[in-house]
Amino acid sequence: MISKYQQQVLKRAASLYTDRLTETPGKMLGVATDILKAGQLYGLGVMAYFADFMVPFWTAWQSFNRLEKEKLRRTFFLQSLADYYELMQFNLQIAEQGMQGTVNGFRDFYRKETAQALMSLLNSLYGEKEDDVGKYASRLVQLTDGVINRYPEAIKNIGGEFGFHFDDGGYIKTAETDRFVLYQVLPRDKSITPRKDGKPVIIIHPYVLGPNILAFLPDEKKSYVHAFADQGIPTYIRILKDIQTTEAVQIMTGEDDALDTSRFCELLKATHGRPVTLNGFCQGGFMALLDILSGELDGLVDALITCVAPMDGTRSRSLVEYMQHLPGRFRDLNYAIKKLPNGNGIVDGKVMSWVYKLKSMEKEAPFVTFYRDLSNVGGEGISKTAAAMNHWLIYDRIDLPEGITKLSFDSYTIPVTEDGTLPVKLFGRTLNFKGIQEKGIPWLLCYAERDDLVDKDAALAPVDFIDVEVTPFPKGHGAIATSWSDPRSACALHTRFGNGYRGPVRFQLDLEEGKTTNNGS
Repeated sequence: MISKYQQQVLKRAASLYTDRLTETPGKMLGVATDILKAGQLYGLGVMAYFADFMVPFWTAWQSFNRLEKEKLRRTFFLQSLADYYELMQFNLQIAEQGMQGTVNGFRDFYRKETAQALMSLLNSLYGEKEDDVGKYASRLVQLTDGVINRYPEAIKNIGGEFGFHFDDGGYIKTAETDRFVLYQVLPRDKSITPRKDGKPVIIIHPYVLGPNILAFLPDEKKSYVHAFADQGIPTYIRILKDIQTTEAVQIMTGEDDALDTSRFCELLKATHGRPVTLNGFCQGGFMALLDILSGELDGLVDALITCVAPMDGTRSRSLVEYMQHLPGRFRDLNYAIKKLPNGNGIVDGKVMSWVYKLKSMEKEAPFVTFYRDLSNVGGEGISKTAAAMNHWLIYDRIDLPEGITKLSFDSYTIPVTEDGTLPVKLFGRTLNFKGIQEKGIPWLLCYAERDDLVDKDAALAPVDFIDVEVTPFPKGHGAIATSWSDPRSACALHTRFGNGYRGPVRFQLDLEEGKTTNNGS
């Protein structure tokens, strides 16, 4: 005998399945349509990401062919054969890394998606309509459309908020040379006025990454330069002129960098009555060090701040391993040189950024970045931070002067000597880390604990030779200029954090108050 309660349960179940059976044909048609659309967008995404990854390849291929035509004529045939065999092995290793990264990205993404698809199918059969297979198919369309259409649009549109906009009234053009323009950065907080008698700081942006990362999202309080300016510090940014239209930039050398910096420092010392702090980010930190060691800034600069700067590139384990697997014949900067209509050669910025991608192929392969973006867009929408970071990576690939790039190239291929002598010279003068200590210049060296561009060992090389104040920051290469530039963050630049570490703004404020060491003396 079936109880009345059981009869009611069976009746409700029969009614539920009858309702769902009547809904199924139309719903399944909608699901099939959404799945087909998502598949088309997915295919477009795969092709778009692969094409974007391969664009620098064609530039590199043209340079490779041009240079190899000359090398083949003057190299013994069997030697060339052996070199090309090693190059093939090198390419296979990179392909293997890319494949492994792709497999990992595929596995992680589809493990999550398979679980959600199964749950939506079960909900369609037994559970709530609010999370059934139809909703899942619709979400797939939104996800793929987000990566292919909405994400690129958001990245492009963030350009109005990202980086420097020197025509928006927030900057004052202060000085100019044939190669650089010096701007004063005004506080974003209009209630703050730069101190006329404050200690000035000149911020040196990296050549290869461009300046805009240092003014990431000023209106979101994520801007390295404004972290200084909003404390009333007289803050200046040295901007490189357009290399495509400025011949003086195309042919510039490290000596030009030092002389122009000296001219700016002389002006600011006269304006504010105090010597300048030189503050370099990434490659800018390395150039700031060279400028000081050259002797051209003596009496003009009395403090140095470097952030995530490669001081001995040969200590960068990942890059060294990459270079060691590359046959010696192909460790040639000329493969990245492109000729301008006026005959000057410059280093292609896209090719240089591509080299970094090859070095980190397990993270930068096109399908890996595609799956990563699918995961990012699938979260709580497209954040301004993510859009701005990608805007920087996509649109700020800047071509470089060959003379400046050669300095960095040498620092990554020739180690610092046992007595601290750098592998490069300026004005024919030997440069040694110990010169900073001899000049009595306090140095705050900041590095990122999870930096995959400039390894910790490469940044900390000076510590082996002189006393340097070191401040570690969490996260990766760009975090000091993004996450930690926010004054509300855990490692805000104007504060002490961790084990009493000073942020670069705190260091500058202490110098202004006459404090030269971390203990206040």
